[in-house]
Amino acid sequence: MKKYGLIVILLLIYSCSIVDNFDKSIFIPDKEDPNLPAYTELGYNTFGAKYGNSYFLSSDSSSFGVDYHGGILDLWLAGRQENNNMSLTFSFPFSPVYTYQDLVSLTGTTIDLTGASCNLIMRYEYQNEDTLIVSSGRLNFKQARILRIDNIENRAIISGTFDAQFLRNGLPEVISNGRFDLGITGIN
Repeated sequence: MKKYGLIVILLLIYSCSIVDNFDKSIFIPDKEDPNLPAYTELGYNTFGAKYGNSYFLSSDSSSFGVDYHGGILDLWLAGRQENNNMSLTFSFPFSPVYTYQDLVSLTGTTIDLTGASCNLIMRYEYQNEDTLIVSSGRLNFKQARILRIDNIENRAIISGTFDAQFLRNGLPEVISNGRFDLGITGIN
């Protein structure tokens, strides 16, 4: 009987470690630009974009999330640009999102970042947030689906692309070839 108890405990520990692995970032290089993560829809918790002559990328210590407040949905990505901390927040009007299950309604949605009530906010290192003046840009949610583990809903996986041309400190800048593949477990 002790033998079976030990087997059950080991299986529980193993299954918990599998679930924990879904919170880790898995960087698979893009075939065309290996500095960027490949576009996937598997919940690898990565994001990246070409930013000027360098890259804005997720790292092991990166964070990301979705917040919904007063008719506005924020998707925020906090990572690295060269050796500096940087974050981008895409803020746009959207129908109510109260749980991660509600995120599936994003599938196929493209947000024009020049639209009314849309904002692209950048925070670079320890500077104040800059709400950027976007001349063109889009945020495209190609896929949003629920991940089930052992038939139990665990998180929403949202995947898509983004790009923007904007003014920052009066100078034109470009973010291109942006992509994200994120597992979202909660909504603030």
